[in-house]
Amino acid sequence: MKLQDFMTRYSLLPGLVDEERLTRGFISEMKRGLSGEKSSLDMIPTYQSEDVAIESGRSVIVIDAGGTNFRTCLVTFDDEQRVVISDFRKSRMPGFEREVSAKEFFSIIADNIERLVDKSDRIAFCFSYSARITRDHDGIVVDFSKEIKASEVIGMKLGENLLAELAGRGHDISKKKVTVLNDTVATLLAAVGSRKGADGYIGFILGTGTNTAYSEKNANIREVGGDGSQIINTESGAYDIPLSAIDRAFIESTKKPEIHHFEKLVSGAYLGPFAHLVISKAVEERVFTRGFAARFGKLESLSTIELSSYLENPLDDENVLSICAEGSRNDAKNLYVLLRTIVERAAKFTAINISAAVLKSGRGKDPRHPVVINADGTTFYRTKYLRQYTLEYLHQYLEVKKERYFEIVNIEDSPVIGSAIAGLSI
Repeated sequence: MKLQDFMTRYSLLPGLVDEERLTRGFISEMKRGLSGEKSSLDMIPTYQSEDVAIESGRSVIVIDAGGTNFRTCLVTFDDEQRVVISDFRKSRMPGFEREVSAKEFFSIIADNIERLVDKSDRIAFCFSYSARITRDHDGIVVDFSKEIKASEVIGMKLGENLLAELAGRGHDISKKKVTVLNDTVATLLAAVGSRKGADGYIGFILGTGTNTAYSEKNANIREVGGDGSQIINTESGAYDIPLSAIDRAFIESTKKPEIHHFEKLVSGAYLGPFAHLVISKAVEERVFTRGFAARFGKLESLSTIELSSYLENPLDDENVLSICAEGSRNDAKNLYVLLRTIVERAAKFTAINISAAVLKSGRGKDPRHPVVINADGTTFYRTKYLRQYTLEYLHQYLEVKKERYFEIVNIEDSPVIGSAIAGLSI
């Protein structure tokens, strides 16, 4: 009972998460962001509709700037609209290893696509950082994350400055167009047409960070208005979710504790470190034996991969957590239950995020025409139990309680494919 009491007192049990209240709160923040009121969710208009036609035979130059890697390639859809990815190249994201000037930043990007410039007049720039999308489909950089150091680029237009760099090298840019989009938006677009009769699409990513994109009526977007609809980049990782005492203690230990509260409860960059804090607290309260406490005390950090590895194979003697629990069956059992509970709670939060997007979209009321959710990200698929529990909570809340129907898909190379579709649509 000592472990159960501990998890109850520290609000770790998924049963203590009020999904109805939190989903309503999520949707309320979405509405405030759309109306221009103060909100933890940016709700960024993309001026990109999910109602796109994929044109066969045309190529798009795709730039995929996400995390530490920088990818470029040429994408073409054949006569049967199958994706052909060619001339693929991967390098380091400019600004990852050292601070770069704006001139260097755009010069490095131009270096990486110059071999492709004459193969298409359409350039799709998948930018996995904070950017405000303009009506002409350019993107103004708001901020960099993931340790990218390019402060001079903040406030600059990505497409405009890339074309200027290419023009300075003597290339004819008179017919070239650049569209900038977020990776979550690209993930949504990659799902378009993946399921016959789908009633709309959701793009969802849970990897190092997390984010969601869905389609919203223009009439509900203050800065847009009018008829039709467009995809919204919610920046859902920033949701200011109500925090328990232990959540707040963990978030205070992170860089920039004032932002990205929701992301810090569910994503791959944080689940392991959060579990390390929780176990440390449990050690203080003598949930574990002295032997476990002594061995765990030498463990300075814990990654999400190590957490998942223990849940995947708790009998692996070489796992760092198995070593901590060595010699005590009760310690090993308590550790397993505690970590599984942490993952299940993260899954419930994840289901709340997705549920809010589905409900706000107004789609999926007919089980014959579900909302297709293209879910991407290594944390979602590779963290033991996370996907399983998320699907269970989605079923119970969305389908059973709300009568909204969904289908999860996983489309390989989603950011590249979705970006190419966006590039063809402008």
